[in-house]
Amino acid sequence: MAKIIIYPINSLILSDLVQRFGHTPLAMMEKIKEKVSTVGVDSPPLNITAEEPKLGLKYAAVEVPAGIRGRMAIVGPMIEQAEAGIIVAESPMAFGCMGCARTNELTKYLIRSRDMPILELDFPKNDDDGQEFVYRIAEFLKSLPQMEEATE
Repeated sequence: MAKIIIYPINSLILSDLVQRFGHTPLAMMEKIKEKVSTVGVDSPPLNITAEEPKLGLKYAAVEVPAGIRGRMAIVGPMIEQAEAGIIVAESPMAFGCMGCARTNELTKYLIRSRDMPILELDFPKNDDDGQEFVYRIAEFLKSLPQMEEATE
């Protein structure tokens, strides 16, 4: 099974499709769950450790807004773990929105800069497009080598 970075990074639909085809989706929801349920992390709404702002600097310079660095402290390591990626362009907010255009652009840039298989699609506009959308994702996921799950 391959680790697949999805964009939008919090799309439940993409995450579900990736899982249904036996791969591991790298998505924001799991990382946020870890943050809110991990003992030793500051109480909500902070949910960060002292190291995370430093980690964000690896992906975005100190001059960029703190929100971008904070998001990239979570998203950046997922991109580095990825063995393949799926990027959906022109998707509506309900499909998955990170709420920050600059973080979105940086995320897509970092995914594209990796040497790995990447499927890029436009969000479907009608039922026929929707069927083709799912078909193309399914074919892409089936084409990926069945990689062994990393043991931790």
